[in-house]
Amino acid sequence: MSNHAEQDRINHVNRQWGAGPGQARDAWHRQEILLREADRVRALASLLPVTVGTDLSDVHVIDIGCGHGSFLRQLIDWGASPACLAGADVYPDRLEHARQRTAHGVRWHLGTLDAFPDNSADLVSAHTVFSALLEDELRRDTADEMWRVLRPGGWAMIFDVRYGTPGNRNLRKVTEVELLRFWPTEKRHYRTLILAPPLARTLTRLPHLVPDMLSCVVPLLRTHFFYMAQKEPA
Repeated sequence: MSNHAEQDRINHVNRQWGAGPGQARDAWHRQEILLREADRVRALASLLPVTVGTDLSDVHVIDIGCGHGSFLRQLIDWGASPACLAGADVYPDRLEHARQRTAHGVRWHLGTLDAFPDNSADLVSAHTVFSALLEDELRRDTADEMWRVLRPGGWAMIFDVRYGTPGNRNLRKVTEVELLRFWPTEKRHYRTLILAPPLARTLTRLPHLVPDMLSCVVPLLRTHFFYMAQKEPA
């Protein structure tokens, strides 16, 4: 499949999701979504200090597939300088949404990473980007581009799904073995999180401790992961 055909497929999937039940199911106020977001933020807050550090004010970040900019806004809340942040996406409406709701100074780029120079970022992130890419070649090219723009000693970060979804041919799981092939580096972190959404929805009326304990006791029920890999220092 060509890059153009693959992008057309992704565009079609996103339009269907935006007009279908998926958007309502992921509404911000739903209890399981709030718990999922809290899990993600906790994991992120534990990984960043041991990778890029606790002081984010001078950390240069590029977020690919940045969507509405929520990850970059989270970094700003934690002390990152907007002037050090950049978001790239192929959807102009999402970039406009991000621009309107994010502190002035963030750089927004319509397109891929080709506009960014080599060795220009301390952290390059991709949130649920790779699972939307079904072709091995496109995944490899994206991983290579992330590594290219990363400075020596910087970190690449992926947040994505570790299982496929039955009946959803437009989503493909991302395995740890695959990530190791992308970036065969010694310093890396792999952390699973988020209780399986169907189960989390079932447990919404129970105390928060119940899904937390279940996720802790049965790690196989965690459907997502964070992976961070460090580019070898110069």
